[in-house]
Amino acid sequence: MSVERVDTDSGAAAASNSRYVALVPAAGSGTRLGAGMPKQYQLLAGLPLIQHAVSTLAAHPQIERVYVVLAPNDSHFVSCDWGALGVKVSALYCGGDTRAASVRNGLAELSTQLSASDWVMVHDAARPCLTEADVDRLIQTLSASAVGGLLAVPVADTLKRATAEGLVLDTQSREHLWQAQTPQMFRYQRLVAALARADLATVTDEASAIEQSGFQPQLVLGSAMNLKVTYPADQTLAELILLRFN
Repeated sequence: MSVERVDTDSGAAAASNSRYVALVPAAGSGTRLGAGMPKQYQLLAGLPLIQHAVSTLAAHPQIERVYVVLAPNDSHFVSCDWGALGVKVSALYCGGDTRAASVRNGLAELSTQLSASDWVMVHDAARPCLTEADVDRLIQTLSASAVGGLLAVPVADTLKRATAEGLVLDTQSREHLWQAQTPQMFRYQRLVAALARADLATVTDEASAIEQSGFQPQLVLGSAMNLKVTYPADQTLAELILLRFN
């Protein structure tokens, strides 16, 4: 699946004309689910896990294109049925060893197609319950932002710090603590520059790279239903959400 060039004009660099694209890093193996294929291709509510997230992004009217960053040897993506999404979904076979490396490589592939001020919305392939309302809220909140930001939810549970043996060491305050989600949305050039300067070994999401550059991303209230599928129990819960609300 090749990437089609996105036409640009002389005014695309202006913030008022900034476009929105999505980047979905999906080069991981997902071994914690214990299946014989990467978790992004395991069936969930009748479709590959990745297809749920990509479909929501591609269906959004303000997102021009969804780029999926895959491992160079990925053989599963082309077997999925992407026909209903038209030309809005494109594959980039340049995934790296880490999420941050995959995002950095994907952004590099798009260097001739995006302007500095275009918005890049990075979303986990393993978050299948994203809704159009989530995306709307992110865009509406951040469209005039100088930095960008991310969906997140305030931490609700009591936090315990443990010893290596699993004994409670102390109780941590949850005041002002948020649980980061995706999408995380930043201007193309700012995100490229942040990842170029960041220590990729310590970058667990795009916001942390932006933070290492000295900026403060905006937290945008997300939804507890926008969970990340990591373990088998997450898969069961995500399927229940999709069948109930979609």
